Amino acid sequence: MDLSDILAFALVAGLLALTPGPNGLLVARTVPTSGKAAGFATVLGIAAAFYLHGALSILGLSVILLHSATLFLVLKIAGAAYLCWIGAKALWAAWTMGTAPTGPVVPATRRRTLARAAAEGFLTNALNPKVALFYLAAFPQFLPAGSDSAWSALGLVVLHSVITTAWLSSLVLFFGRLTAATGSPRFRRWVQAVTGAVFVAFGVHLATWRP
Repeated sequence: MDLSDILAFALVAGLLALTPGPNGLLVARTVPTSGKAAGFATVLGIAAAFYLHGALSILGLSVILLHSATLFLVLKIAGAAYLCWIGAKALWAAWTMGTAPTGPVVPATRRRTLARAAAEGFLTNALNPKVALFYLAAFPQFLPAGSDSAWSALGLVVLHSVITTAWLSSLVLFFGRLTAATGSPRFRRWVQAVTGAVFVAFGVHLATWRP
């Protein structure tokens, strides 16, 4: 694989990481409500999902997904339903925080384990059909023809996950500092309400999206 191909893929992966989407929104929701440790766990789950998409692309299973309108519709609806479910949970949490009696606020980190945060990150990225289409349509164009294409593909997946992990980790640190500076119950409720509404909007958009 040429260095120019690697740099071109790194540029594309960086632009995808910087593009606002469910992954960054999930980090923005998790850190203020559950802490930086949960945020980093979410990032690891998101990165792990890239290896699933990469494996499906290497094995050729993504081609089946592309040529089967039914399978693609199932993936799209499942992803949309999951995003709406996360959004509904956040909106409900914001509502309960607003109706709860005043008193000591129990940190959300006691209610969300690191494993659960990682699972949310993994499912959010794994059920995103836009990522699946990227690994189907654009990803193979960076691979050389030959017997070592599988190893080249694995290297690009690692590069993609590292770039995304670096960007999302910087968001974890940013929202961690922001929460420490403005970490009032009202701020946490505002984060839950806004991210919940945006997650629902993402879900509705994904359900009606046609590639």
